[in-house]
Amino acid sequence: MPGVRDISADAFITAYASHLKRSGKLEVPTWVDIVKTGAYKELAPYDADWYYIRAAAVARHIYLRKAVGIGALTKLHGGRNRRGNRPSHHATSSASVQRKVCQSLEKIGVLELDTDGGRRISQDGVRDLDRIATAVVQEIKEMEEEDEEVGVEEAEDDE
Repeated sequence: MPGVRDISADAFITAYASHLKRSGKLEVPTWVDIVKTGAYKELAPYDADWYYIRAAAVARHIYLRKAVGIGALTKLHGGRNRRGNRPSHHATSSASVQRKVCQSLEKIGVLELDTDGGRRISQDGVRDLDRIATAVVQEIKEMEEEDEEVGVEEAEDDE
């Protein structure tokens, strides 16, 4: 059975983010429209669904590891701090945003607190993420089969 490791990160994150949005279970804070994702950013995200995408990325990141804390997530989602004519440096993202994403995922049962610190994926979360990954793999196979059928039809038309 295919899992989260077997598909590309981009395909899984977009699929899981759309699943989170469709289900309506993920509690989204009211301030997501106006908040910047880090002190080094100049503007808030343009994508209205950025919170769902971040939640999917966090869930996948924690799935692939044993336990992850908020500090590690801030480093992961950090970026380049542009400092004018001085050299750029790496800056961490907002810990508040990461914390709220983890709390939202905890409320729907995807994550749970680890006894050694940080957060880990729950059994329900593993099942949920594997189910989405399997659906993505099946969708990719169906698209490849359709492309092969179209290619065969075009080859027959050329003859």
